[in-house]
Amino acid sequence: MPELPEVEVLRLSLARRLPGRQIARVDVRSPALREPLDRKVLRSLLAGRSIERLRRRAKYLLIDVEGGSTLVIHLGMSGRLTLIDRDQPVVAHEHLALQLDGDQRLRLVDPRRFGLAFALPSATLEDDRHFAHLGIEPLGDELDGAYLRAQARGRRGPIKTFLMDGGVVVGVGNIYASEALWRVRVHPRRSVARIGAATWQRLADAARSTLSDAIAEGGTTLNDFSDGDGNAGYFQVSLAVYGQDGKACPRCGRTIRKIVQANRSSFYCPGCQH
Repeated sequence: MPELPEVEVLRLSLARRLPGRQIARVDVRSPALREPLDRKVLRSLLAGRSIERLRRRAKYLLIDVEGGSTLVIHLGMSGRLTLIDRDQPVVAHEHLALQLDGDQRLRLVDPRRFGLAFALPSATLEDDRHFAHLGIEPLGDELDGAYLRAQARGRRGPIKTFLMDGGVVVGVGNIYASEALWRVRVHPRRSVARIGAATWQRLADAARSTLSDAIAEGGTTLNDFSDGDGNAGYFQVSLAVYGQDGKACPRCGRTIRKIVQANRSSFYCPGCQH
């Protein structure tokens, strides 16, 4: 599943090319996504309007258009949003296409159909049910050790599960939580009640730096991810523990292990994570 860095990479790649372009037509090829595409609303709020800017909230890509509307896209498990030549043939699982002025179209392809695409007035975005419960963004100054420590107060669960709680901080998904914990030498099963103030700050810094490093390397392509031009990311080459079970830890040489937490695979080094 594309996580925050992949969505940010996608935003950056499209932000260089979409603002100022007019959406000439909205084509709903197949409405069957996690929530059915609403042809009427999409065409009413988007068609004939120019794209003003691209933003991101958590793992949602936000495309603001003139007139105060926003197209919201979530890639789900296998979604790809790419800018292509208009005369390229329609492909299987092409659910949504924005025909742009000139000779291009922006298409959403999602074979597994867990993605989302909907439009709404921009002013209502933060109150929408998809956004109202979300925690802070991890790349800004809001994320620090004091914030994490305050959010963990009264809890007893494992730190990895806590870091992945989108109601606390958004976008620290499975890959990046494992990598951040390795960077600060913290075992993914350690209770949040056993983490001190200094370690909380190190965790905040590690979460931010891990995500920032992934963005700089174009995201992590394990299966389906690509940016708006169809280019794969390369952060998977830099992964220290995620998916590396059975291999040597790049820091201490011990064999990396895999465990299951909350139905998700966690990877850690038993030699240097405690």
